[in-house]
Amino acid sequence: MTEIAIISDIHGNLEALKTVLNDIEKRNIKKIFCLGDIIAKGVNQQACVDLVREKCAVVIRGNCEDFFMNEVDFTQQSAIAMARINWNRKKVNQETAEYLKNLPFCYEFYLSGRLVRLIHAHPETCYRFIGNVDKLERQYELFLPSRNTLSDKNADILIYGHLHTPYMQKIYNRVILNPGSVGNSLDIYRNPLKDGDERNTTVANYLILRGVEDSHNWENEISYEIINLNYDIEKELRTNDINDNIEFNKYKEELLHGKYRDMEKVKRSLQDQGIDPEKI
Repeated sequence: MTEIAIISDIHGNLEALKTVLNDIEKRNIKKIFCLGDIIAKGVNQQACVDLVREKCAVVIRGNCEDFFMNEVDFTQQSAIAMARINWNRKKVNQETAEYLKNLPFCYEFYLSGRLVRLIHAHPETCYRFIGNVDKLERQYELFLPSRNTLSDKNADILIYGHLHTPYMQKIYNRVILNPGSVGNSLDIYRNPLKDGDERNTTVANYLILRGVEDSHNWENEISYEIINLNYDIEKELRTNDINDNIEFNKYKEELLHGKYRDMEKVKRSLQDQGIDPEKI
């Protein structure tokens, strides 16, 4: 039986990453895969990339690596966007920037007979948002192959990040898994009349897969477990400050309250599907 830890969306949060890696080590899990977005938001980006490179057997590209490390059309970006791009580029050295921009889009392997596909957000692009309350047709897109995937088969198990909310979903005899975020955990869908304690969200998350790796035998056991860990948020914030972190105020609010900074974007995504955001 192989155990694989899946981590994602670290976002420069070194304290959360160290907490997760320590827990993985205590559990004696030897293999770690990372779904991207190591950088952006927090200041400790170089240290986080260094740890991920040291500890992870597989690392794929997130939207933040793609956007902040690759060339962009300056004429198409606002002054605020360009300031964020320049700030993030200064947080890693040139060798690290080259490493990040060349990360693969996708990784695939078999586990207890199932084709497992790892992506950051969507088979077509690392930017598309698929939420855990989206319509089934949209969620089904996650299983499909594309020009960016390693095979042309539909995945049996699709594991993606980007959402920052851990969840498991089973549709059409297939499984969607999201490990949530190591360093920027959010509950995207909020309602002040229904919300529980924010401490359910403001934790470091990761996923453990258990099965027989490289096996095409469906008779082998397989299981999934989402881990939530408390970590010292205040300690992490003390390594950031408003003079060094261009996103400090938004980053601080997200870490302390687990609420996404751009709820209007989430509402538009739901409305495009005919879902009333006020009824979530």
